[in-house]
Amino acid sequence: MSVFLGELVGTLLLVLLGNAVVANVILSKTKGNGSGWIVISTGWALAVAIPVFIFGSVTGAHFNPAVTISLAVIGSFPWENVPMYIVAQLIGAFIGSLLVLICYYNHFEKTEDKEVKLAVFCTGPEIRNTKINLITEIVGTFVLVFAILGIGQSPLAEGIQPIVVGMIVGAIGLCLGGPTGYAINPARDLGPRLMHYLMPVPNKGDSDWGYAWIPIVGPIVGAIAGALVYISIF
Repeated sequence: MSVFLGELVGTLLLVLLGNAVVANVILSKTKGNGSGWIVISTGWALAVAIPVFIFGSVTGAHFNPAVTISLAVIGSFPWENVPMYIVAQLIGAFIGSLLVLICYYNHFEKTEDKEVKLAVFCTGPEIRNTKINLITEIVGTFVLVFAILGIGQSPLAEGIQPIVVGMIVGAIGLCLGGPTGYAINPARDLGPRLMHYLMPVPNKGDSDWGYAWIPIVGPIVGAIAGALVYISIF
């Protein structure tokens, strides 16, 4: 139960902080309105690093079904635990995004653009091109998993690894996040998209289910590829 709750609460914190920085930047009449992509990428980097600090010793700090599946594929995580982790991650992502809705509710009311409201919770392409969007998510998540596994090749002082993981996420956001918003995590996208669909977001629009498979399939494929390339080298 502690492992299940650890993945749930860790993913909750990740999505709460990550989606909240997006809300702060793009919703109307917030303190951070218009502060830009660097703020979003930095906020997401910190949103990942903080729960890794807290729960790394408890659950391994996956918070991402693509990471969980890729570790199972290379034999570093038991397959029988994969469903439990994914369920915990999806529940945590749903609750985390619901808390963002509550905290920023007044600003959702003041924001007219329905696509902006959806963008607080889940990703979407700036230019819709299925093949390129899918490849972008594959490449981003390949970098995530390969880099996370690869940092183990260098000796790190105790407590430094979560900071490095946050730096990896920040680098992906700054460098590869422009085309699709860098989901690189199926739970981070699907849980909040479900929340947007089911809960009373003020004057919301469509949840864009036609795109929703890309931030699920792309990260899983990219994560598995990253893990397989890593073990083939090291």
